[in-house]
Amino acid sequence: MPDDWQRALAVVAHPDDLEYGCAAAIAAWTDAGREVSYVLATRGEAGIDTVDPARCGPLREREQRASAAVVGVSEVAFLDHADGVIEYGPALRRDIAAAIRRHRPELVVTLNHRDTWGGSAWNTPDHVAVGRATLDAAGDAGNRWIFPELTEQGLEPWDGVRWVAVAGSDAPTHAVDATAGLERAVRSLLEHRTYIEALTDEDPETYARTLLTGFAEEAGKRFGNRPAVAFELFPR
Repeated sequence: MPDDWQRALAVVAHPDDLEYGCAAAIAAWTDAGREVSYVLATRGEAGIDTVDPARCGPLREREQRASAAVVGVSEVAFLDHADGVIEYGPALRRDIAAAIRRHRPELVVTLNHRDTWGGSAWNTPDHVAVGRATLDAAGDAGNRWIFPELTEQGLEPWDGVRWVAVAGSDAPTHAVDATAGLERAVRSLLEHRTYIEALTDEDPETYARTLLTGFAEEAGKRFGNRPAVAFELFPR
């Protein structure tokens, strides 16, 4: 992965999206003194069947903030789109473009925007919408004639995004060594304990460690057989 940058913005749909695979890379970046901020389209309020959305949203927001802190991220913002029914379109693009103008990142990170995972497992509409809108918003953010209301709000155009890195892609092109950050990635995922306990009867730590170690080792097969976080990198 390129390392000649200082600021990154990660944009995903739900709490825990970044922790299922990206957190080891983010830990490595913040360790190196780089600034990383998170923007989430929803609070994940529809993500736990046994918890009412009115209670679930604030709970998952708290878990996400704690999770981000484990890997050195202090700024976490939520766009308040409705969980499960995010719509791709100008409104979503505008919200993400506004976040890019506000944070002025050189690197933008998002999640798999394609229809499937691994060619067979169907992706969720939220992931597809947010991933695609993030790729588009990286360009929207630099064009003063798209969403001119953002300029009127004091958010000047930012054409400084140099790359968009897509995690969970079937066609990764670059990777970050996950060795140093893997332990914190496990602890970061464990902060989503309410979600994990609703998802599986397995011990949460065993679940998180097994899952993330497996992901990192599988990605590493393409990148020198070292544990890795893989990305498909789109230069701009």
